[in-house]
Amino acid sequence: MTTHISWGRMVVEGLGEGKDFKLYPGGGRPWDWNETGTRHTPGIQPADIQELLDNGSQVIVLSRGMRMLLQTCPETLDLLMEKGIEIYVEETTAAVQRYNAMVETTPVGGLIHSTC
Repeated sequence: MTTHISWGRMVVEGLGEGKDFKLYPGGGRPWDWNETGTRHTPGIQPADIQELLDNGSQVIVLSRGMRMLLQTCPETLDLLMEKGIEIYVEETTAAVQRYNAMVETTPVGGLIHSTC
C-alpha cells in the first residue's frame, strides 16, 4: 500500500521511500526507467509490465504522472488485453487511490510515476 504520494516522492509500505515504483502482489521495488529505456514518449513498454505479470498481477494500474505526461505504448495495452488483464491508466494520485483500494483483495500490480 502506498502511504504517501507527492511530487517526486512516494512511500510504500514495506518498501520505503522512492520516486517511482513497480508494485505487484506480495512486493515491489523502485522502478528504474533506464532498465528498459522508458521515456515519457512512447511511454510504458511491454518490458516494464512483464515483472508485474510474472508476479501474478491480474489487474494492472498504470500511472500517467502528476501532469499526465507519461504515455503507454499501444503494444503494452495490446499485450495486457490479450492476456485478459484488467487495466487502469490514470493520473498518479487517482492511480494510487485505485491501487490502494484493491491491494488487500485483488492480485493487483502497478507502475507508479510520481512526477510529470
